[in-house]
Amino acid sequence: MNPADTSDLWWRTAVFYCLDVETFQDSDGDGHGDFAGLTRRIDDLDALGVTCIWLMPFQPTPERDDGYDISDFYSVDRRFGDLGRVVEAIRVAHDRGIRVVIDLVVNHTSDRHPWFVSARRSRTSRFRDYYVWRDRPPRKKEQLVFPGEETSMWEYDERTEQYFRHSFYRHQPDLNFANPEVRSEVARIIGFWLKLGVDGFRVDAVPFLVTREGIADEQDPHSFLREVRRFVNRREASAMLLGEVGLAHQEQLDYFGDEGTELDLQFDFLTTAKLFLALSRQQATPLAEVLASRPTVDARHGWAIFLRHHDELNLGLLDDAEKEEVFARFAPDEDQRIYGRGIIRRLAPMLESDPRRLRLAYSLLFSLPGAPMIFYGEEIGMGELSTDLGRGAVRGPMQWDAGPLGGFTTSTPSKLRRPVAGGAYAPAHVNVHDQRRDPESLWSFIATLASRYRSTPEIAWGDLHVQDPGDPRVLAHQTTYGDVTFIAVHNLSAEPVTARLEPLAEGRTVTVLLESSGSAPQGEHTEQLLDGYGFRWFRVSPDAWSAA
Repeated sequence: MNPADTSDLWWRTAVFYCLDVETFQDSDGDGHGDFAGLTRRIDDLDALGVTCIWLMPFQPTPERDDGYDISDFYSVDRRFGDLGRVVEAIRVAHDRGIRVVIDLVVNHTSDRHPWFVSARRSRTSRFRDYYVWRDRPPRKKEQLVFPGEETSMWEYDERTEQYFRHSFYRHQPDLNFANPEVRSEVARIIGFWLKLGVDGFRVDAVPFLVTREGIADEQDPHSFLREVRRFVNRREASAMLLGEVGLAHQEQLDYFGDEGTELDLQFDFLTTAKLFLALSRQQATPLAEVLASRPTVDARHGWAIFLRHHDELNLGLLDDAEKEEVFARFAPDEDQRIYGRGIIRRLAPMLESDPRRLRLAYSLLFSLPGAPMIFYGEEIGMGELSTDLGRGAVRGPMQWDAGPLGGFTTSTPSKLRRPVAGGAYAPAHVNVHDQRRDPESLWSFIATLASRYRSTPEIAWGDLHVQDPGDPRVLAHQTTYGDVTFIAVHNLSAEPVTARLEPLAEGRTVTVLLESSGSAPQGEHTEQLLDGYGFRWFRVSPDAWSAA
């Protein structure tokens, strides 16, 4: 398939940027970010090289789970504006060539959603069967999503004398997808936002849509996900579904479905976990092994690659010993860990703000086959807030300039839901304004990476091969598409290394696309000298082929 003929598969080569409207830009000085503020900042995202914005939930909410406890799927929290402001933001993004996807959080509702308020008033409520009720919880012990915060997935309702199921928090009752009315309601929610112009959805906690006891069809647990895919295709064929499926690769394959019947992209949690294991060891072997074993998917489907996002850095797919290695290196304090599996820190503090290590990590992100995703503030190396905030520690206000509140708001600190970072990560030291004007900044480097990635389609479309560079500290991987090959070498250690690459075929030209600053001049392609945390990207093409 020629990449030029795949514009309808835009998600395969998108540069995703995840943001929370509440913490991105306040336009009216009330201390809350809003859609007017987001619209004002879309040009900044365009300059960075973003091609798709992922919006975290912005619907009305009691704010007991950072917006993931939704009380109205068809509206906007009044702090952030109204539907008119949403449409305006989408239009401006589209005008800049940027797509917009939003969170689809339909595993559950808030317990203050009108459906649940009615359901718990009476067993005869028309909304009673929108949720999952039992006279007593099942005897089988279930693995908790939030150990330490919840002790059961069933909560007793005194008024109607039954238990309702909540896979997550007790204030988030699960919807019942065995009920056709609930499925129809979800279709209406999807259709509503597609009509307003969104380009797809990041589907929250997908396994819980298909595997919950008493909810999924026993004979065909993926039927609901396929219904969603068919409905999206009918309403907007170019819209995509990006799934949060925190499983091993082989288990994730089921969620792509056959021939585009379920998800289009899935977050690659296993590769991220192994990447951090590799960084902690300063050995490339864990990352090389997981890439070599990652299943190949067809042209329609793909993986979304990330370093950090809005939740904890989830290490649940590592074994206990591996998990402890990563904890010891990147979250040595117990309060930097959560749920026994995750780290609630941003990337820059984890890597001690070492420019070499940060550039190495982001070079890996953009060179691995998949669609890269950046979490807001990571492009400037923002720090986390107090770990007392739990997962909210990585969700502080965006830092746009060097002012006391980072240009996020003209309000006062007392009106902010979360404070601005302090110390070495305060806006005076870490902000977009200064970094956009500094060609050596992290922001400028990531903008360069995004540009190189977008002009090197073989990264996303090519067939992956992991080379043996003769040194376990080095990752050498390549992707080949047609007669063009992309090669990247990365030294994950602090010491200089020599990596040996496979020889080239006759009549091939090597073009260096990117390399770490201060890299020594290279001689033969087969022998690569890399400084500590050094990296280099190549394109290998026929002699007659004109390099980009």
